[in-house]
Amino acid sequence: MDNLNQKECQACQAGAPLVTSEEIEKYHAQIPEWDVLNIDGVNRLRRTFKFPNFVEALAFTNRVGGIAEAVGHHPAILTEWGKVTVTWWSHKIKGLHLNDFIMAARTDNLIES
Repeated sequence: MDNLNQKECQACQAGAPLVTSEEIEKYHAQIPEWDVLNIDGVNRLRRTFKFPNFVEALAFTNRVGGIAEAVGHHPAILTEWGKVTVTWWSHKIKGLHLNDFIMAARTDNLIES
């Protein structure tokens, strides 16, 4: 199986291919805590992370921002007391690209480290 943690994000241009249903199934198996949602016709990956307080939630938000900025691929992040909801999708192609799965895996790694 292609390990998402060993893959690098590629520049995603308008017109880049969306991941197929088969690819979604294959990559989702590596990030099972993430939900695959369709919002307004656009597939997205979403996960909510729990924290004991706002300070830790905010620190996690900043770490997610750091990995996003490093590759130029940015999620929607909702930071609340005790939780952070992260949503990845590729705006240019209005759906899921391999980059979104890679970044979801990297987001999971922030919790594990």
